[in-house]
Amino acid sequence: MDQGESKFTTKSFKISLVNASQTVKHLSPLSDTSFDYTPADRITQRDKDGLYHLGDLNIMLKKEGESDWKRYSTAEERKPIEKLLIKGNILAAADLTGTLPAGVPVTIKRFWETVDGDLVLRFQITNNSTQKVEIGSLGIPLIFNNILEGKSLDEAHHQNVFFDPYIGQDAGYLQVNRLHGNGGSLLVLPHLNAGFEAYNPLNDDPTPKGVVFEGFHEWLIHSKANAEIDWVGVEQWNNPTSTILASGEVKDFSLKFVIAPSIREIENKLIQEQKPVAMSLPGYILPINEKSNLFIKYPHKVSKITVHPEEALKIVHKGETPNGWMEFEVSGNSWGRARVSVVYEDQSLQTINYKVIKSQEQVVNDLGNFLTTEQWYENDEDPFGRSPSVMNYDYDKKEILTQERRSWFVGLSDEAGAGSWLAAIMKQLIQPERDEVDLLKRFLNETLKGGIQHDSDSTKYGVRKSLFYYEPELMPEGTYSNSIQFRGWEAWSIENAED
Repeated sequence: MDQGESKFTTKSFKISLVNASQTVKHLSPLSDTSFDYTPADRITQRDKDGLYHLGDLNIMLKKEGESDWKRYSTAEERKPIEKLLIKGNILAAADLTGTLPAGVPVTIKRFWETVDGDLVLRFQITNNSTQKVEIGSLGIPLIFNNILEGKSLDEAHHQNVFFDPYIGQDAGYLQVNRLHGNGGSLLVLPHLNAGFEAYNPLNDDPTPKGVVFEGFHEWLIHSKANAEIDWVGVEQWNNPTSTILASGEVKDFSLKFVIAPSIREIENKLIQEQKPVAMSLPGYILPINEKSNLFIKYPHKVSKITVHPEEALKIVHKGETPNGWMEFEVSGNSWGRARVSVVYEDQSLQTINYKVIKSQEQVVNDLGNFLTTEQWYENDEDPFGRSPSVMNYDYDKKEILTQERRSWFVGLSDEAGAGSWLAAIMKQLIQPERDEVDLLKRFLNETLKGGIQHDSDSTKYGVRKSLFYYEPELMPEGTYSNSIQFRGWEAWSIENAED
């Protein structure tokens, strides 16, 4: 930070780069320069090794004949960059190779530039070795200000953002929206060789995570190495890929940053940017006996459509709408996830993911059955008066959740505790089953009345926040699990649970 910063203005942004690293310090829309998309308010706390900034790069490599991937990151250990001469539309340029450990077989250069006035972040990778080099993971950390620590509600609404990815390969994008939902929406788009293949949490960033900060992520252009090391046995939204560079080969990868006028205008902005846009109506969760209409807008025609698994979906071309959208009818054949891969005549690839489920009637029936069997809690000796009831369920352990650090999760009230029994009741409103209704009558008369809901004159109809509470001095020894750390505001006392 002691080397200062450099400021630039593009068609849509004011951007400030830290001179020492040429990573982003500020990124503000021209429409509201008082607002910053990045956590610039914490730049002094985050000016340390291992903390990611917009402009960093993560890469995993191996030479021909090697079996193990080697990880490299420009954020791991901050070292001086080698600034490069700039010309034309280039705002700033640097050779980042010196910031990486010795022996890295490639040269990595980074360019901040404009293309038709739009901000572009480009990385140029050159294979300097005499052997082929495979890039098994290539990730660009996207660091935007979702750190809510110390903010009031009004401050967070005006100063912070949330982001949502569409992991759709060449059609993929990340939208970054202000918490209050107003104003423009920042869109991060593939520009050159940068399809959105995977979205990876940056768990190694030491910024403390919790309720007020859920972490940062990186845009993965290639993810083969991640799949082989970090995601073994886990099916990904897209097929993990890699790039092989021949000796001396050079390849560029870049992202573009643009502004949509509003959240509602995102699709129109994507069309303006000539990106493939797909919309499935009514949605992407498809009951097996129903159909969805898939609309696609793109200047280039569809060359090929494939489905994985092959027989999971049936897709029929229905023609073109008056507004020039290609229309397809999609029907589900088999339960589970299904990926539609659309290849266009310009060789762009778009992936669209569906989830095929049972019929709506069967899903509702299964819900009621599971809630009143697997989640039905019967224990006359429960010390908190939660029996009989529909309790929350730990699906990993395949058992009812009876103790949890967050009291309301196992206390039958508040949003998380009440969700299961409320769902069981709502199910009966549209698809009643006599046996399920009889169980819920017991819950109503034995647990809800006088338990969750007060029935005395002074507090009648008041609702407890939780039947479960943490009072080790008042309860018999052994009441609470020794494997759970009951501490912090989430472990409610009787007084808090009664509020």
